[in-house]
Amino acid sequence: MPASHLNQIIAALPLRRGAPEPLFRQLYAAIKAAILDGGMSPGMQLPPTREFCRLLAVSRQTVLNAYALLTAEGYLDGAVGRGTFVSGDVPLPVPATSTPGLLRPLSARGQGVVAAMRQVAIHRGPLRAFRVGMPRIDHFPFDVWNRLEARRWRRPDHQFGYSDPAGFLPLRELLCVYLKAARGVHCTPQQIVITSGSQQALFLLSTILLAPGDAAWMESPGYRGASGPLRAAGARVFPVPVDAQGLDVAYGVAHCPQAKLAYVTPSHQMPLGVSMSLPRRLALLAWAAQHKAWLVEDDYDSEYRYTGAPLASLQSLDRAGCVVYVGTLSKVLFPGLRLGYMVAPPALAEALVQAKAVMDRHTAIVPQMALADFIAEGHFGRHIRRTRDSNAERRDLLLRGIARELDDQLACGPADSGLELCAYFRQAPAHDEEVVSRAGVERGIELRPLGHYADPDASPACAVPPGLLLGFAAIPPAEIQHGLLELGRILRGR
Repeated sequence: MPASHLNQIIAALPLRRGAPEPLFRQLYAAIKAAILDGGMSPGMQLPPTREFCRLLAVSRQTVLNAYALLTAEGYLDGAVGRGTFVSGDVPLPVPATSTPGLLRPLSARGQGVVAAMRQVAIHRGPLRAFRVGMPRIDHFPFDVWNRLEARRWRRPDHQFGYSDPAGFLPLRELLCVYLKAARGVHCTPQQIVITSGSQQALFLLSTILLAPGDAAWMESPGYRGASGPLRAAGARVFPVPVDAQGLDVAYGVAHCPQAKLAYVTPSHQMPLGVSMSLPRRLALLAWAAQHKAWLVEDDYDSEYRYTGAPLASLQSLDRAGCVVYVGTLSKVLFPGLRLGYMVAPPALAEALVQAKAVMDRHTAIVPQMALADFIAEGHFGRHIRRTRDSNAERRDLLLRGIARELDDQLACGPADSGLELCAYFRQAPAHDEEVVSRAGVERGIELRPLGHYADPDASPACAVPPGLLLGFAAIPPAEIQHGLLELGRILRGR
């Protein structure tokens, strides 16, 4: 290549003066890119460093540092008195297509993982009525949390290295006490595994407990975030209908008795809000014990019960060691914390700890430490009580608003717990829930159709009347009032 052309290439190398990245790193990256793209071919001699400095108006030390790094990585060869050359070991570039696609198809498992969660709704944009699944974040004492985390950062100890995959032991001990008092869960700290949210727990359980092709009962309508991991694990998801008493165990036994696992939300069914009756709970436990099937109890928002005492967990009735209790702190504290937990039967706990270690070694330790302090110092209990009272006020506001303004349009489902309210259309044939939902987006409100939670492969027995799931916990009173006004206009065609 003529020296004049090489000089033009060098003079055109992109450098950003005043950028945070040092000039020698920029020069290194630019020369490397020119070599890999074929602008500088193998064996080409680069100008002496002083000439390079003149062409780019940089210091000689900048060029020397860039040359040294490129030589160390094998892109340049050089010796004193001989000059600097592009290494002959650098292969000629392969022409790239303008829009390179996937190198090769995903594996069957990869395709299953990707497809499994496509239908799960993800929150986007600012908070607005009636977003579901969101706690009241502005109620959280972030000043206290910041102080607790800062205290831990100021006193690093051996826990800051690799820690127990099961989680921070003091946190597991405190959760053990809390769960026994609040939910009747019988466990030891050794049965608790801390996870990065309940979603990780559901994925671990689906992967460890099921083989591809195994059948699993799934509530329909039900939480899509749970059916996703089941399908990603290759399970054959069998939708089981839900009625006023919860999961229809008799239907599952009659149509899919060979299932290896059942996913249930017995304390507060997602999305219908019903609680599983005692006869159904006992029937479910009896089936699981007889068929050696696992029961995954997702207790996602049990802290927020507004009438009567909290319901005992399904796990508290288990005598066969078949229930895995899954909890989350996203709904109690804030979703960004990404902390959840599993309470496994003693015989299963160690396998889940090992599976957790394979997935991500362990969950971030400092948030676990801060949470342990948060619980031990009484902040956790106070926050739950304060948030429960706030949620109850907003729930009452929503119920009164529907009764006052939309009683001819909506019939409310159970409202004794949770962060959302299920509402059915009274004039079902006149309203298409998808049309209503899209109209809500156009008017600046979120209306989640109940059909979103229906399994597309479910039988007619799983059909649910059309309606909406309306979140209230995170929505300020003024926004609830505005949302009801807009919803009324949509339903009345205004």
